[in-house]
Order: sequence, then structure tokens, then C-alpha cells
Amino acid sequence: MFIGEYEHALDNKNRIIVPAKFREELGNKYILTKGLDGCLYAYTLNEWGVLEKKLKTLPLTNKNARAFVRFFFSGANEIDMDKQGRSLIPQNLLEYAEIKKEIVSIGVSNRVELWSKEKWEEYNSSNIDFDEIAEQMSELGI
Repeated sequence: MFIGEYEHALDNKNRIIVPAKFREELGNKYILTKGLDGCLYAYTLNEWGVLEKKLKTLPLTNKNARAFVRFFFSGANEIDMDKQGRSLIPQNLLEYAEIKKEIVSIGVSNRVELWSKEKWEEYNSSNIDFDEIAEQMSELGI
């Protein structure tokens, strides 16, 4: 399980140092793709396989399902982590997430999210009513 929040920066070669707490679980290879809310999602290869199976069950005849699958898979890249814990982030993903230098990596259960520091701060300062969200989740049995 991925948990926690870590700040770091891109180096001059567009590499990040993956937080030590995430390295072992992510493994030497992982999948990085466009995420929702303007961030990037990182999945272990096993977790990506689970997600892929779920997405394959979406009906091909549903326009929204096709659009979501395209969005998710078109941005996906298999990423290598070197012995120093560094990973090269593809330019198209940096542009999508508007990451220029400073990054916040957060653990979200089965994935890691990579945010530009500015977007993460903006997200956290927005007027999201977490009490209301929690109430809605409890109605769903969570």
C-alpha cells in the first residue's frame, strides 16, 4: 500500500528520485500514465494488470468508456527505475501534468500520484468539502 506525501524536484534530465518509501513496492519497472485531476498515476506492473482487466470489461459500444480507455492507455509508459532510484519522466506526461521542476508524490493506496507542486497546493486550497464527501461515502457503505 502506498501512503504519504513527499516533495522533490526534476533534475536537468527530467528524472525524479522516487521516494525511498515507494521504491521497493513500485519495483524496477512500473507504469506511469495520465491521471485524473491533472496529475500522473504510477502503478506497479501487477496493479496495472488488474486495472487493465477491469478496463477491458467496459463496453466498446459506450462512447464514454472508449474515451476513458483511450485517455488512460494512450498516456501509459513503462518506466525504468535505476539503481539510484531515479526515473525519467516522458515529456508528454510532464506537459500533461504541468510539471516544470517541483513535484509532490503522494501515496494513494494502490497507486502513486505525481503532481506539480503548484497544482497540488491549488487542489489542497480549493474549497473541497471533505466532510460532505465523507458523508456521501458513508451512504455508499464506505
